[in-house]
Amino acid sequence: MMLLAAAVFVPTKAAAEVSEVRIVRQPSILSLALFVMDHEKLVEKAAKEQGLPDLKVTWSRLAGGAAVNDAMLSGAVDFAAGGVGPLIVLWDRSKGGKGDIKAAGALSDLPMILNTNNPNIKSLDDFNEKNKIALPAVKTSMQAVLLQMAAAKKWGDKGYDHYDRFTVSLAHADATASLISGSGSIAAHFAAPPWDAIQLRSPNVHKVLDSSDIIGGPATCLVLYTTQKFHDQNPKTYAAVVTALGEAMKLISLDKGRAAKIYLALTNDKINVEELVKILEEPSSVFKISPSGIKTYADFMHKIGRVKTRTESWKDLFFPSAHSLPGS
Repeated sequence: MMLLAAAVFVPTKAAAEVSEVRIVRQPSILSLALFVMDHEKLVEKAAKEQGLPDLKVTWSRLAGGAAVNDAMLSGAVDFAAGGVGPLIVLWDRSKGGKGDIKAAGALSDLPMILNTNNPNIKSLDDFNEKNKIALPAVKTSMQAVLLQMAAAKKWGDKGYDHYDRFTVSLAHADATASLISGSGSIAAHFAAPPWDAIQLRSPNVHKVLDSSDIIGGPATCLVLYTTQKFHDQNPKTYAAVVTALGEAMKLISLDKGRAAKIYLALTNDKINVEELVKILEEPSSVFKISPSGIKTYADFMHKIGRVKTRTESWKDLFFPSAHSLPGS
């Protein structure tokens, strides 16, 4: 899909910037642009153009919104790929100071799929205490927020946590192995791609729903965020990361085969290039910097009391470099 990097303003005042930028990504193709940035050394290339030829870029991997947020709050990372729900919680907790956390841009709008190995489960109504749903982090992950949205639609805002008691925290790889083998304690997994496709190879696994069924259409699920302090003290490094993100999106749009090979070279996920390209070519597989549906998530989380601050616009959650984008 199409993507153009936002124009990034860089102050002319000279200041010492960090010598290393630490970026954490999550283990799925929702973070595809970050894998491309790593493999193609796009941050380093953009940093040289900003006059930072020696910038070191360190990549790490974490699964689940809780772990990512803990890393960001502790100062262990400079940029983090996280779900929109975890971002909204962080923004609400940090709002109003140099520790304020906002997004630099969106990463992907791909749907997440709820799969099950129980033939009797056809909808969310069929889940109970004996049929657990695995997701990256209970209550806080993007998948958890989506289940809360689904519960609120059926049970009312006060019943938003109806499905929470049926969920358990489990990494995508572990949940996939358990779901396919049928030997674990879970009956379903709210999966990010490509794990959903890997699961559906099994004749014993079927789809229950996807995230677009809950939210009513495409919506950003993963964003890249940092702190106000880092943004202000390291404008050239920030600009380099955003520029690299835009370049990665262009590569994905123009050459999905190459993007798929890059992803598999860095992850060794159990899916072949052809299968992954097929996923990337789906009309619902959208990789772009401009965010979608942010306000919908934020309004819901404020309504149920998960966050105290009401957003006036999606732009409240993003740095000015993204404000010219056609977001929502």
